Amino acid sequence: MTRSVPTLSLPPVGGKILVSGGILLLTALFFRPFAIVNAGERGVVMRLGRVQNAVLDEGFHFVLPFVTSVKNMSVRVQRSDIKAQAASKDLQDVTTELALNWHVDPAKVNTVYQRIGDETEILQRIINPAVSEVLKAATAKKNVEEILTKRTELKNEIDQALKTRLTPYGLAVDDVSLVDFLFSPEFNKAIEAKQVAEQQAKQAEFVALKATKDAEAEVNRAKGQAEAQRLQRSTLTPDLLQKQAIEKWDGKFPTYMGGNGPLPFINVTPGGGAK
Repeated sequence: MTRSVPTLSLPPVGGKILVSGGILLLTALFFRPFAIVNAGERGVVMRLGRVQNAVLDEGFHFVLPFVTSVKNMSVRVQRSDIKAQAASKDLQDVTTELALNWHVDPAKVNTVYQRIGDETEILQRIINPAVSEVLKAATAKKNVEEILTKRTELKNEIDQALKTRLTPYGLAVDDVSLVDFLFSPEFNKAIEAKQVAEQQAKQAEFVALKATKDAEAEVNRAKGQAEAQRLQRSTLTPDLLQKQAIEKWDGKFPTYMGGNGPLPFINVTPGGGAK
């Protein structure tokens, strides 16, 4: 006795719908008649390889397969660290480390891609040469001391020059930061020697000034003592001296040696009285 295994059968209409849906899904995945532009990007539309004027915003877009393609380009702020060499006004070699924040103008991504290319080509073909040229021009206007002491002024000059240089290419400059300045080893040694000499000169100046002040203080002390002695002499009188002697007397008469031993010394004044 054999058992029959039940089979699952789909209704004719439902089966056709599922099959058709599967075919459409596979076709969509294969031909990809859509484009997705992610956040922070814009889509460059190309029809048969030619860049179109339309720029796609973020989101989902239908396109014509095999005819239309979309190249996504970032419009977010990007940071590029660039190191460039230049010569200062006093002919010193200066290597400047610069951080540039920039982004592609969202409304001009199609033109940027058509004229320049993607982000890598933008950096190599446009930004790096522009930064190098602007740095050389700005650095040549200042000597080393001005480069170090007028850093903000130099930064603003470079910032404005880069904006003027990059805007026609559809690139926007957000900010420029001068990270560091590097000089040749010989120049660094000269700066160090100069600083040591300045410190020694300041120390010698301090010692000389201190000696002058000490001498002036000594003269002033001597003048003060002389003035005090003069005032003291002008105020001393015989009566005052006698009074001071009495105040200091301990009640004992001074004595002198005689033939039979010490005798008290009595001050006899011209009136015959003993004091």
